[in-house]
Amino acid sequence: MSAAPVLDVVCLCAAWCGTCREYEALFAALQQGAPSHRYRWIDIEDEADLVGDIDVETFPTLMVAWQGRVLFAGPVLPRLGDAQRLLAVQAERVSAWVAAGQTPAQPVLGLPADQTEAYVALAAALR
Repeated sequence: MSAAPVLDVVCLCAAWCGTCREYEALFAALQQGAPSHRYRWIDIEDEADLVGDIDVETFPTLMVAWQGRVLFAGPVLPRLGDAQRLLAVQAERVSAWVAAGQTPAQPVLGLPADQTEAYVALAAALR
């Protein structure tokens, strides 16, 4: 049996956002519950160069990636259980690919092409 996949879990927030400030403790709890993944808290204004052309319309926004492939990118409700389920589903998805010997292309995210490209660029920059 292979090891569980290591996901890149990124929270895109802003210091001025009250919901983001509240979500920060939840994000820390998420890290404690699944410490094998890599986590990054990014303030979209402080790290604007890294965020690039990503248009964050709703906070908090999470990006989940694996080996540079963006698996999920979008707003989430500030509830720990929702974030835990999101990570579990994405880890299961990657585990199935690995077990089948697949190396899939970038999954379809349902975002405009420019936003998909921007998230893929962020995932690549964080590898």
